[in-house]
Amino acid sequence: MRILPLLLLLAAPAAAQEFAVLRPQSLVEAPVLRLGDVFDGAGPRAAQPIGASPAPGRRLVLEATQLAALARAHGLAWRPLSGYDRAVVERPGRPVTAEEIAATLRPELLRLGMAAEAELDCGPLLPPMVPPGSPPRLAAEAVAFDPATGRFAATLTVLAEGMPVQHQRLAGRAIPTLPAVIATRRLASGEVAGPGDLRATRLRADRLRPGLAERPEQVLGQQLHRPVAADQPIPLADLGPPALVEKNALVTMVLESPGLSLSAQGRALEAAPRGGLVPVMNLASRAVVEGQVIGPGRVRIAPGAAPLRGP
Repeated sequence: MRILPLLLLLAAPAAAQEFAVLRPQSLVEAPVLRLGDVFDGAGPRAAQPIGASPAPGRRLVLEATQLAALARAHGLAWRPLSGYDRAVVERPGRPVTAEEIAATLRPELLRLGMAAEAELDCGPLLPPMVPPGSPPRLAAEAVAFDPATGRFAATLTVLAEGMPVQHQRLAGRAIPTLPAVIATRRLASGEVAGPGDLRATRLRADRLRPGLAERPEQVLGQQLHRPVAADQPIPLADLGPPALVEKNALVTMVLESPGLSLSAQGRALEAAPRGGLVPVMNLASRAVVEGQVIGPGRVRIAPGAAPLRGP
């Protein structure tokens, strides 16, 4: 019966310690890292600050020796099982968007002579990270701009609650843009463009080729000769008046002269818009003559028109 008091005596020194369990991975949002973020079962010591949290969007790795030192310093009954024990602490963050950066730079660059329609290209950019719930406050400092080349440089200052002030040097180019009309959806060959199919925008001049539509009125009501992918500019050469007669469609051939009006059934051998010339085969004689489209499915044949080829 003397064994029990002996065991209690041996356990007495550890009674003041908290028996903790390592948290191999944890996610923190506060700027301060606390003991409870690294160890479960830390008891009242869990709220004890042990250092700064990683920056937003970054992570902190605590190795076995660092963890053992933390446990000893804060009275936790924990020892690493091996040298490979580690704790990974991550802090969520969101990147400051390119649009937010451009909106900060643009007023300063306009003041220095940049064209109002220019697009800002900051090149390969590692955006600063901020806490997800903290709206960032951005400022552009030491801004320099060369109107001849369009090149600029600036220091971006980022302030947000729960993080230290960040300063990031930026360099890029202001690129001229031109008006363009793009398709809001995929347009198939033969479709007639309507108002909902088009959107006026501006695109980088260095990515546009000559001969593209610049205004919606250049495209509205026109028929496409080739398909256009969504969000792509529309070449003027691929547009034309809508066909009133389709290839291989049945048409009415009309021959009119003073005091005479004749009609016959024919088949259009090509598609053509209003006013366009189209070869038509007379279904009765099989002769092919050329006529002018005067309406949907109607082709006027001139008196005395010679057959393009016989039956």
